[in-house]
Amino acid sequence: MKIRVVAVDNDPELLDKISDSLKSIEEVELTARFEEAVAVVDYVRENPTDMVFTDIVMPDISGIRLAKEIQKQKEPPVVVLLSSIPGFSLEAWKIQAYGFIEKPYTRAQLKQMVERYRREKETRI
Repeated sequence: MKIRVVAVDNDPELLDKISDSLKSIEEVELTARFEEAVAVVDYVRENPTDMVFTDIVMPDISGIRLAKEIQKQKEPPVVVLLSSIPGFSLEAWKIQAYGFIEKPYTRAQLKQMVERYRREKETRI
């Protein structure tokens, strides 16, 4: 089972890093990547998406706000928030984000989040 993933980060270098890391995980199909969070809401509404990995601090809308907007959709993907500011983990918990990974993250942390999602999805089937 391929897990359809979207990556979001306004920093092009960090977007490349997370994209490359996600593409290296066997179960992942990286379906899109965005530097602007605003475009993600429409994308996931129109395209089947399982997971969104997003930075929190971005110029257009924050990853927190993006997660809230995505959660309003009929069948929303889960959202994993990424930040170098540990205090945002409480915000992630408050909005019931699927997960929070502190930057700098490792490929293993991303894989662990994907594996958790896969296991939970398999038990729901």
